[in-house]
Amino acid sequence: MSANIKSDTFKQNASEALHDANLQDALGNLKVGFIQKRLNAIELVPEWQRIRNEARDMKNHVLDNLDHYLLRYERSVTDNGGHVHWAETSADAGEIIVDICKKADAKTVAKGKSMVGEEAEVNRRLEEVGIAPIETDLGEYIIQLAEEPPSHIIAPAVHKTKEQISELFHKHHQQYGLTERITERRALVTEARTVLREKFRNADVGITGANFLIAETGQHVLVTNEGNGDLSSNLPRVHIVIVGIEKVVPTLEDASLLLRLLARSATGQHFSNYTSLMGGPKREGDLDGPDEFHVVLVDNKRTELFASELREMLRCFRCGACINHCPVYGAVGGHAYGWVYPGPMGSVITPAMVGLEKTRDLPHACTLNGRCAEVCPMSIPLPSLLRKHRRTTFEKQLQTLRSRTALRAWAFVAKRPKLYRFASDMATSVLSRLGRKHGHVKSLPLVSGWTQARNLPTPARGKTFISQYAANRKKQGQS
Repeated sequence: MSANIKSDTFKQNASEALHDANLQDALGNLKVGFIQKRLNAIELVPEWQRIRNEARDMKNHVLDNLDHYLLRYERSVTDNGGHVHWAETSADAGEIIVDICKKADAKTVAKGKSMVGEEAEVNRRLEEVGIAPIETDLGEYIIQLAEEPPSHIIAPAVHKTKEQISELFHKHHQQYGLTERITERRALVTEARTVLREKFRNADVGITGANFLIAETGQHVLVTNEGNGDLSSNLPRVHIVIVGIEKVVPTLEDASLLLRLLARSATGQHFSNYTSLMGGPKREGDLDGPDEFHVVLVDNKRTELFASELREMLRCFRCGACINHCPVYGAVGGHAYGWVYPGPMGSVITPAMVGLEKTRDLPHACTLNGRCAEVCPMSIPLPSLLRKHRRTTFEKQLQTLRSRTALRAWAFVAKRPKLYRFASDMATSVLSRLGRKHGHVKSLPLVSGWTQARNLPTPARGKTFISQYAANRKKQGQS
């Protein structure tokens, strides 16, 4: 599984996704799942907005003092007997992890779901040196068998249908003596657990991510629904945590504040099935735990993000709410975005991490409907951040000449009210005539990409918003 950058082909990726019947069937389940569950969950928390405000303010404080809290976390981990490694780039993170595994003489690695691990392409790097990584999250395990990257940050295999998963298991599990083709959902989960149980027992190293790092205690919070993170952390003799530097919070109380937002926003649960607090290697008298404990703190352009206009993106704790509510993601899925992070948050993060030149179409893969900002538990103004990327693509001339010319023409007209009203009246008149017969306009020059997939309703002639507003003002003045 590789996180190779293919974001510069978004338009082509999206077109292929729209014509993929299996993908469209799988994405249909997303629209009726996470969205309604989240809504049901937050309706039971009357203080929801207050919690969001407190969480936003707390994280802003952390970002203002990020160096202090990271160094404090490092001291706390060291005091607990652990080791902290600093990785400036994703490549550095991968090299550090490979080096730790080599020193442990590891043959197999049990790996929990980690989006930062995807940034660092940990699986590929381990395989290159002869170490076998085994994904233990069910969704990640499925896409590992399929040799695909995640399509969603909390449901990596959301793009797969049950029939596709059944075929994958039948193909790959026969080596374990599981030759019967099964299709029932519960039976598929049971079969995966049967296979993975032995992987946990035999793994030399466990790798997980972390949802939050506690500066005060040197511990980390790991949230899962399957318990695989706990097994990957405690059964192998070496445990490695790979995590972005922005995940640090001052105290346990601060982490508990974010936990009240996380599960409700991500899956619509009041609390995840497993919320574990861990830190350091096994101590004398402990029944389980690793002999060695390592934390790899990854920058990978996060400090550049910190110093930019996009700084607020560092409040993101990867809940996926913006993705679940995004109409573009709901139409094309995660692979169309071409890298680790899809949806609105990915369209902000990916250009910042891998370069806007390679990802120039992503900020434009948005309707700017604002739904993502409404549901973001950390109050990140995603549409505003996307507009900042769009402005940069224009200033650096990364878009086509036709696009830039059209935008300049629009700006010229929009900044001149009289000209704008005249143009609106003319456009309304023309469109009314074009759509008089059918009640809608079937095609228009220059915007065929839009009209080939949908019809444009015929506007009411002489009834633009501005003209109606002016008429209402006139009536109010006469009354």
